[in-house]
Amino acid sequence: MVDWSSLNLLAVGLGKSVYLWNASTSQVTSLCDVSPSEMVTSLSWMSRGTHLAVGSSEGSVTLWDVAKQRKIRTFLGHKARVGTMAWGQSPQWILTTGSRDRTILQRDVRTEKHFVSRLSAHKQEVCGLKWGYNPANLLASGGNDNKLFVWDQRITKEDSQKNQTFSMPLYSFLSHKAAVKGLTWSPHQRGLLASGGGTADQCIRFWNTITGQELPNFIDTGSQVCNIAWSKNVNELVSTHGYSQNQITVWSYPSLNQIATLTGHTMRVLYLSVSPDGQTIVTGAGDETLRFWSIFPKAKVTGSGRDLTSSLYSSNDIR
Repeated sequence: MVDWSSLNLLAVGLGKSVYLWNASTSQVTSLCDVSPSEMVTSLSWMSRGTHLAVGSSEGSVTLWDVAKQRKIRTFLGHKARVGTMAWGQSPQWILTTGSRDRTILQRDVRTEKHFVSRLSAHKQEVCGLKWGYNPANLLASGGNDNKLFVWDQRITKEDSQKNQTFSMPLYSFLSHKAAVKGLTWSPHQRGLLASGGGTADQCIRFWNTITGQELPNFIDTGSQVCNIAWSKNVNELVSTHGYSQNQITVWSYPSLNQIATLTGHTMRVLYLSVSPDGQTIVTGAGDETLRFWSIFPKAKVTGSGRDLTSSLYSSNDIR
């Protein structure tokens, strides 16, 4: 598991341990270990600040103040592994967690409650979560049931205040034919969402969440889609893949032209995160390597020049 913070710290989950790599100094430190019966199954930085959420195979979520190297609290509520997490953008203190128990829990980390609402529409494991930018009240969730849901946080907040479980998505999208793990919102166009399907699907699809419509153009990538991220610096996406090519691909939007395909990983590229400046991505794969790629231009730079020939860095052992 990998996630890159706004303060240029990369969190890496390996087995029972979480490590931090300082991208400015290349220093590696150990943050924590989960309990002996658990494994780290997800990581997510709060959008601003030094707080890191760590999900476990047993369903617990711990919140860490990384600056103080101190665990703040443990959240319960899930009955199985927490495989995906996402922090809200506005408000930023909402932590959303998705589990193999098929539920999504909304947690307000300012309160003593373990969660303030439960979203229960997926029929199999929740494997993707992503909060929108504009509007920031929309949450996308993808499941192993091949379904993509969009939820409206304003409705959820109203129901949670009544101590009721809200389980009706705003939109249900059913076009994918495999698990929906990769999700990303466009920072360039209001309400534009992209999603990627697994091995039996292999497609990246686009959705207008303002109107609730699927856009007609999609990408058949030729491989399982594991992750997607939209560049904040330029209107392009990067996707990582599994069977059969284990590739990393950069796409332009809205033309959907393929800009480059990057290879180097020998197993499926399960994890992806983007650096704070938006220029570099880190990928983690089943081949037990992390690779850093410089793929996007600086913010507000025009032109099509790219240096996409090789990874900048790879390591078999982050420790």
